[in-house]
Amino acid sequence: MSQYAIASSAGMSVPIDHVHLRRYTRNDRALEIEVLQLFAGQAPETMASLVAAQDAKAWHIAAHTLKGSARAVGAWAVATAAEEAEKAGHDNVQRDQMLARIDVLLAEVRGYIDGLAVAA
Repeated sequence: MSQYAIASSAGMSVPIDHVHLRRYTRNDRALEIEVLQLFAGQAPETMASLVAAQDAKAWHIAAHTLKGSARAVGAWAVATAAEEAEKAGHDNVQRDQMLARIDVLLAEVRGYIDGLAVAA
């Protein structure tokens, strides 16, 4: 039984929708992990772009990029937070809260992905 199946059956939250991801990887476990590792590797750069955004356009591009890549791998909580940031805009007074929330969610996803790679 895989690590995420154990977590799901134990009632633990799994930050990646493996059913969604498997549609794109055709149930290829190695490819699934590779795609997830690519996401985990790119996420800090995208987060840095969000943090460094000096204007609405840069903010929108970074939030939109994160939303799309998170959706692609089935990281729905990250995608939702990125979408909220994208809609809220760069000058929103809650910008720091949005950044903190996204950072926490990305850390959870990255930790989970690291665990999958070790278990593989």
